[in-house]
Amino acid sequence: MEHKNIVATIYLKDGMAVKSPTELDIKKDVLELASVYDDSGIDKIICYDLSTDDEEHEKNILAIREINRNIQIKTAGGGNIKRLEDVKKLLYAGCIEVILNGSKPETIDLIKEASARFGAEKMLVSLTTVDFLFKTKEFLSDNVHELLIMNKGLLEGLENITTIPYIVQVDEFDFDYIETLLKSEQIRGISGAFINDTNSDIMRIKSDLSDAGIKMDNFEPKLSWSDLTPNSDGLVPAVVQDFQTGEVLMVAYMNEESLNNTIRTGKMTYYSRSRQSLWVKGETSGHFQYVKSLTADCDFDTILAKVSQVGVACHTGASSCFFNEIVKKEYVERNPLKVFEDVYAVIADRKQNPKEGSYTNYLFDKGLDKILKKVGEEATEIVIAAKNPDSEETKYEISDFLYHMMVLMVEKGVTWEDITSELAQR
Repeated sequence: MEHKNIVATIYLKDGMAVKSPTELDIKKDVLELASVYDDSGIDKIICYDLSTDDEEHEKNILAIREINRNIQIKTAGGGNIKRLEDVKKLLYAGCIEVILNGSKPETIDLIKEASARFGAEKMLVSLTTVDFLFKTKEFLSDNVHELLIMNKGLLEGLENITTIPYIVQVDEFDFDYIETLLKSEQIRGISGAFINDTNSDIMRIKSDLSDAGIKMDNFEPKLSWSDLTPNSDGLVPAVVQDFQTGEVLMVAYMNEESLNNTIRTGKMTYYSRSRQSLWVKGETSGHFQYVKSLTADCDFDTILAKVSQVGVACHTGASSCFFNEIVKKEYVERNPLKVFEDVYAVIADRKQNPKEGSYTNYLFDKGLDKILKKVGEEATEIVIAAKNPDSEETKYEISDFLYHMMVLMVEKGVTWEDITSELAQR
């Protein structure tokens, strides 16, 4: 049985997130909102383009691309889809599915065309009436992966009309009603206003649904507290690490209750030895730590927590609690990404703070055409060097190429995070 999905919706206007198609005044940063959904346990994000002209449409497509480059969960794109080219733009922006509007007459032909080109598994249709189902019953199941039911009034008898699974829009939170819906085999998930509210505790809702026997995509621990070896105070230390950078952020302690609460809510919860009580990291500061993984060490007496850190980890305002140097021996950094980031940072600093006699500044001063010429020349040098049986020259030329490529990246405002994010979704 597949996991049931909790689906959030981001409505896009002028490249920003708005509350709904009719509430456009308050705008939020798209990436910040998507990151909150990503951390809070949302399974899928629907990105709706509310543009009214081509220029705004392109701006919203770029915003969707940024979401897909920077978050972990899958997205579906919809809104303002008039032709096959619009479907392609959303898929190329990183959406794994595209939502076509079942209330538009042109959608019938577009479904056939888009499904044939990109595959039925990428096609969804949103419905407010059942008319579309009757008009397309001969071919719809072969061309559409899922339906998005925008009107709860359609649910009665819907299973007698189609076998296509669907997501139901439920705007108000009613646990008993949601439980009943999700126990239907044909209903794959729910969306709605209460899910879009960033104050909703999605992980807790998913845990409660799991307790009700519904298969949800949440934490299913392989170890329990009884498998661990607490210290004499009945506690287990937790070493907390940023899941992306690997930086150690802090060390705190957990008891059985705090561990269970962490697993249930997806937010790091500790036991305060001074206050003799539980504390959810970020509850007062807003600097929550969202769990990505929990791992016990070989002796089962320490936990390694990899988290998505909101804000800073330390109460002093430092990003990490570990900043008081005791001793340090100089060493050559060999972590590939760290080396790339360090060299990139030096190049970026040269652009902002020119240094006389700097070759990097010479390239920036000469402009984009000169940088592109050097990138092309260095790429050719790699090809020539690779014909030599000795790999030393190839290594040297690749290093030259990577340096010039990073100059180009800085010139164009492209970061290593942009590149790694793009590669990760391929």
